[in-house]
Amino acid sequence: MDIWFHPAKELDTLVKKAAAAAGFDESFEAQMRPADPRFGDFQSNGVLPYAKAQKANPRALGEKLLEAIKASPDFDQSLIEISIAGPGFVNFTLTKKFLNAWLAKYKGQSELAEAASGFYHGKKVVIDYPSPNTAKQMHVGHLRPMVIGEAVKRLLKFCGADILADNHIGDWGTNFGILIYGIKQNGYKLDAENENSLEELEQMYKKGSALVKESEDAANAAREELVKLQNGDPENVELWNEINKVSTAAFDRMYKRMNLTIDLTYGESFYRDKVERIYKELSETGLAEESEGALVVFLRDHDRFKTQPFIIRKRDGASNYASTDLATLLYRVEVLHAQEVVYVTDGRQQDHFQQLFLTAEKWFKAKGYKLPELRHVWFGTILGEDGKAIKTKSGEPIRLKALLDEAVARAKKIVLEKNPDIDGAEADKIANTVGVAALRYADLVQNRTGDYVFSWDKLLAFDGNTAPYLLYAVARIHSIFRKTGFSPNDDFASKAGEVETEQEVALARKLLALPAVFELTLNELRPHYLCIYLYELAGAFSTFYNADKVMVDDEAVKARRLMLCSRTLRILETGLRLLGIEPLEKM
Repeated sequence: MDIWFHPAKELDTLVKKAAAAAGFDESFEAQMRPADPRFGDFQSNGVLPYAKAQKANPRALGEKLLEAIKASPDFDQSLIEISIAGPGFVNFTLTKKFLNAWLAKYKGQSELAEAASGFYHGKKVVIDYPSPNTAKQMHVGHLRPMVIGEAVKRLLKFCGADILADNHIGDWGTNFGILIYGIKQNGYKLDAENENSLEELEQMYKKGSALVKESEDAANAAREELVKLQNGDPENVELWNEINKVSTAAFDRMYKRMNLTIDLTYGESFYRDKVERIYKELSETGLAEESEGALVVFLRDHDRFKTQPFIIRKRDGASNYASTDLATLLYRVEVLHAQEVVYVTDGRQQDHFQQLFLTAEKWFKAKGYKLPELRHVWFGTILGEDGKAIKTKSGEPIRLKALLDEAVARAKKIVLEKNPDIDGAEADKIANTVGVAALRYADLVQNRTGDYVFSWDKLLAFDGNTAPYLLYAVARIHSIFRKTGFSPNDDFASKAGEVETEQEVALARKLLALPAVFELTLNELRPHYLCIYLYELAGAFSTFYNADKVMVDDEAVKARRLMLCSRTLRILETGLRLLGIEPLEKM
């Protein structure tokens, strides 16, 4: 048999095939799961429920399955040991030969990526993130969609998806009437090269909003500017374009700092001329109806949404998030050929996306369109130490730029304390990497659907499950290779003996757990599973390195221990890059 990339998945398939050969019917499920380490690496529990349903002896069926597995051409007992325990549990243990062969085969990022591509097999996926609103500065609330979206995108791509990142910006709405009115009143000159332009625009909008609330004349003037924009007035359209240019330039600067890569930017304005088809098709299929002057969808087979309208067109005839999101979905299917669409947003939008997905399902079915898989990757809130949404002392949201600047400054202070003689440029490079990585990782290590309390001390700590700890673990292994005179890319596998010590075997097994972590993370699109794995892997390596000397006289022992160092390094580096963090060779 070949050395399997994902042993648990392949064993599940092997057991199902063997069960069929042994005469088990289609109701049998292998139920493969990690085993108690005392009994093996994996355990199939499927015999027990199957025997109960068949009113048969589970132990007898287990032994029958065991023999069928041994007889399979896909089974090699030199690589996998098999046994039966208790009333019919089938246990599998990967031999040391298997462990060594796996480590020899999956030696670096390219080999891992090639193997992991089998999870998605080129499936076309569109991911919708980070989707900020134009004319507004990015603040701490934009951190989560940026880092979660980027990590999910990278993981999907690594695992074989043909992925497009579509930045669905909010570039249309009533706020532009107020902005254009304010620009004309103040004679403001827009300049995308001016890094303060977006802040100045935001302040102008706040002043305009206050004025519109106080003055009916100002409110009417702002509405008139919006109507002119909607009707294509050349001056207002030009101002709108300039506002978006200023916003895009500011966003791009932030994306560069956060190492985000965006493929498409189609804002809400792009779909203005596409919503009429939505109104028409939802009406003619009987899904949409008039209600109090608006066009709405009632999902009458849903307990809550049967009385909670999904408004498609407002009373005044204007489109809204529902209509543009449906038009966006149709475009992604018909033009971008999406087979899966992933939306990364705040958890407060759960109702909207549930209604969107249910409406789309009914609409696509009625029209005979092929519905892609729709996934909502929602997240909780970043909290301050008071347990409330994190803000400045004045009550304003913390600007993302200010947060990043402070993270880098704090990181640099730590770097200089630990390395007072370090070169200034090197200190800046390390501080920038560590500071931004610490912010990013502190967010990703949380289960995304929960809120979390922001803490500078925790996220910049060099112990615990933090970015500095993992970056240091990577730099430490690079240091080992520099000191020994070897390279992580050297061919250790051809000279290595089989793993022997308890710590070597434990580290090898932790390395082999990577495919199962990919599968778990992909199933739920929760990057914290990968974070936990990387932290545990770094811990397993530390235990191994403290117990087993690498530079020994025995060449086979030295080669296998250097191979374990190399494989740990490459998997840690690969994992960090998937999270959007570029590793450092020195710290």
